[in-house]
Amino acid sequence: MRLRRITTIKVYMKLVIGNKNYSSWSMRPWVLMRELGLVFEEVNLRFDSFDADSQFKQSLDQLGVAGKVPVLIDPTVLIDGKPLAVWDTLAIIERLAERFPDLSIWPHDDSQRAIARSMVAELHSGFTSLRSLCPMNIEADLQDIGADLFEKNSGLRADLARIESLWSQYLRYSKGPMLFGTFSAIDAYFTPTVMRIQSYGLPISATSQAYANRLVALKSVNQWINDAIAEDDFLSFEEPYRSKDD
Repeated sequence: MRLRRITTIKVYMKLVIGNKNYSSWSMRPWVLMRELGLVFEEVNLRFDSFDADSQFKQSLDQLGVAGKVPVLIDPTVLIDGKPLAVWDTLAIIERLAERFPDLSIWPHDDSQRAIARSMVAELHSGFTSLRSLCPMNIEADLQDIGADLFEKNSGLRADLARIESLWSQYLRYSKGPMLFGTFSAIDAYFTPTVMRIQSYGLPISATSQAYANRLVALKSVNQWINDAIAEDDFLSFEEPYRSKDD
């Protein structure tokens, strides 16, 4: 009798994330790791609430982190007998770049790498109008809301103009298909931006739309979108523009 060989894949890392429909911060390292073929275990913590006594907060407290997702858990390093936990997307990206220097997590050229890091930092702390007015909600059709927000909010228009300026400049410089030629951390970082533009129907140029379409077509992004829709988990505190019956 011929024996069947069972192949096991060793999981080196865990990535703790929130609801895929809402958690823009979780989306960034997840897409990066999936697209680059890194093996990791996905740990989902549902957003039951953000109160101190919520299951979400209590689960994160056990990890000794800042109480937010995502969190990268790396069991190859122990701190006081516990696996290394890295929180904040910037720190996670840099940890991955250190562990996997042969992957194109950042552009290989040092000047391009400096610019990409600057763009990620700007995304991390800026574009407050877009992030506050248009929270990520992948499964929702909010185009009427988006048209009204775009007309009435100069900050939102300014954020979109700045984003389009960055996209146009560096796609032209690298000649695409991604911002620095091949997929890297900065493209993963922009995926929640594209989700917002798509859900709220925000107006962008044909060049920007083509780049957004290329991001959506990535296998990792497509999988995240499908998973987000499949959650079917309406959370009222994440829905400023809808009720459950809408």
